[in-house]
Amino acid sequence: MMQISELEKIATQVRRDVLRMVHTVQSGHPGAALGCAEFFTILYFNVLRHNSAKFNMDGVGEDIFFLSNGHLSAGWYSVLARAGYFDVIELRTFRLLNSRLQGHPATAEGLPGVRVASGSLGQGLSVAIGAALAKKLNNDCHLVFSLHGDGELQEGQIWEAAIFAAARNVDNLIATIDYNGQQIDGPVDEVLSLGNLKAKWEAFGWHVFEANGNDLSVLIETLQQAIAATGKGKPIVLLMRTIMGKGVDFMEGKHQWHGSPPNNDQLEKALAQLPETFGDY
Repeated sequence: MMQISELEKIATQVRRDVLRMVHTVQSGHPGAALGCAEFFTILYFNVLRHNSAKFNMDGVGEDIFFLSNGHLSAGWYSVLARAGYFDVIELRTFRLLNSRLQGHPATAEGLPGVRVASGSLGQGLSVAIGAALAKKLNNDCHLVFSLHGDGELQEGQIWEAAIFAAARNVDNLIATIDYNGQQIDGPVDEVLSLGNLKAKWEAFGWHVFEANGNDLSVLIETLQQAIAATGKGKPIVLLMRTIMGKGVDFMEGKHQWHGSPPNNDQLEKALAQLPETFGDY
C-alpha cells in the first residue's frame, strides 16, 4: 500500500488537474471533484485490485468502479490518467469536441477506465448492482465500488435499487455517498432534506459505515473495514463527509462552485494553495 505522504501528493495534484481542466474550457464541475480527491486517490492507488494496462469492459477478475455522479468527471479522469489508464497529456482535451474526455463519462469514445456512461443521476447504483450480481454468477470474488452524490439520493431510482440490493443479498458491493451537503441549487437540506441518512440506509437493509472523506488515514481505515464486511449477506454503503471545493479556501463549502469554473485570477489564487507535485500536464 502507498504511504500517506505519497497519497497526499497525488490528491493535491488531482486538485490542480481539476482546476486547470475546467478553467481551460470554462466549463465543468470543480466543487465536488475537489472534495473527492482523497477518495479517488485512495480507491485507485490503495484499494482497487485492478490492472490499468489491461483494461477491458467486462472487468472479470478485478475490482471495478462506477461513477454515478458523472459531473465529477474531471477528478476521475485525473486519477485514471495518473494511475496509468491513459497518457496524462490527454487531460488537455477535457470537454473538447471529439475528445474521449467528455464532460460526463461516456463509452462511445472508448476511454480506458470507463465502463458505463454516467451523469443522468440516479442510475449508477442500479448499474453497480447488476455488475455485482454478474460477478456472483461468474464466481468472481472481486468487488464492485460506486460513488454517488448526496443530492443524487433525491432520485427515486436510488431507493428502488437499494431495496433490491438488500433483498438479493448483494454483499459484494460498496456504494459511497459524497455527503458534502451541497447541490447545484443550494444546500441539500434546503432543496430537499434527506433526513437521517444512516437510519434510512439501515432501514433499507444495508450495512452503513461513516467517515471523514477528506482525511486520508480515516478514509483508508474505513474502506478497509467496509471491505472486511463484504460477503456477509448485506450490501454496504459508506457515508463519506466531504467539503465541496476542498483545498481552495474561497471555494470550500459553497454550492456556487458545484458547476462554475474559476476565472484567470481565481485559478492563480487556487493553484497557489496547491503546490505542484508530480508535474502539471
